[in-house]
Amino acid sequence: MSATSPSFWLDSLGPLDRRPALPGDRTADVAIVGGGYTGLWTAYYLAKADPTLSIVVLEAEYCGFGASGRNGGWASGLFPVAEEKLARRYGGERAAAMHIALGDAVDEVGRVAAAEGIDCDYAKGGTISLVRSPAQLRRARSAPGFVGADEARAICGANDVLGGVYSEHCAALHPAKLARGLASAAERLGVTIHEGTRALRISRGTVVTDHGTVRAGTVVRALEGYTAALAGHRRRLAPVYSLMIATEPLPAAFWDRVGLARRETFTDERRMVIYGQRTADDRLAFGGRGAPYHFGSKIRPEYDRVPEVFEALRRTLGELFDIDPPIAYRWGGPLGIPRDWMPSVGLRDGIGWSGGYVGDGVAAANLGGRTLADLISGASTERTGLPWVGHRSRRWEPEPARWLGINVGLRATALLDAWDRRAA
Repeated sequence: MSATSPSFWLDSLGPLDRRPALPGDRTADVAIVGGGYTGLWTAYYLAKADPTLSIVVLEAEYCGFGASGRNGGWASGLFPVAEEKLARRYGGERAAAMHIALGDAVDEVGRVAAAEGIDCDYAKGGTISLVRSPAQLRRARSAPGFVGADEARAICGANDVLGGVYSEHCAALHPAKLARGLASAAERLGVTIHEGTRALRISRGTVVTDHGTVRAGTVVRALEGYTAALAGHRRRLAPVYSLMIATEPLPAAFWDRVGLARRETFTDERRMVIYGQRTADDRLAFGGRGAPYHFGSKIRPEYDRVPEVFEALRRTLGELFDIDPPIAYRWGGPLGIPRDWMPSVGLRDGIGWSGGYVGDGVAAANLGGRTLADLISGASTERTGLPWVGHRSRRWEPEPARWLGINVGLRATALLDAWDRRAA
């Protein structure tokens, strides 16, 4: 088993047959840059809506190589901007519609997976955010979905549980199986996918790659954490790393004690995000933030592996469940973080985009892809009226302010969590 695999999820699928690179210059109706969830969902729904469209997906590595094949496997209705904050800016009705649409997207992912025969271990058990300190309890007690200690422990039998916040709007799944299956489904609908084809720059009507130029009526940017590597986009989204571990399969006695019987996903109320799931083969797949942001928005393979973060994740699992878990896999990758933490989707001057999901992109990318398909086809739908449509976050500050601000913020978040643990 590989300790440095791109991810447990990708490694578990075995050898990969890559699709051919772009063979040279070509034209298309729609050119999509990025073969992750956003690009593939956009292609899928466009092809379903209009089979006559010529749609090309351009992927630098292979479909699912980035966050779509490395994430925690949560298809959740979570949105990084609270509904109350959205309501202040866009009104209560539109804010509620945003959260309802994301909840519906969880079901849509499962529906399409079933319809297309994508066996991605989809299990909609909901999610539980455990309350494990008095300070967390004070913050969480008034939250929608709050449950008492007994009910929370019945879902996830972790240590020191004082309560929890439960939502039904989450499904656990195998993210790489979803990405690969979705790519195949799009191809069956007539979409052309070129892997090993890196986009160098985009402009209205044109994508310049290392294998040729694609000219298209509409260009879609769907690069999420890798957006900063595209010419002219370094300050659009900050690539902030999240790291994960996966245990060996754990025995039945452990699961009898811990629960997660419906494969509920789990986290707790600390500020430095952690996230976990019980996999279909009875492992714990567990991740968290805390890895540093790298100067100049650099993205490198070695940044996927930070030994002290992996060790902190292992210790956290031990603290949660009284185990010294055998770790089979360690991996990581960049998320796309907008300056105001507000994801967005839109189409302007022939260029579409969706992203800035702040790590909650499995279901959001589905909603974003459907919305982009509406916008590109000119349809006016409930989706095109959601508050994230057309939103533009301001750019991140130039360096070194960006490096200082993000890393100071990470450190401050860790210190606040430490204060919570000490506070009565």
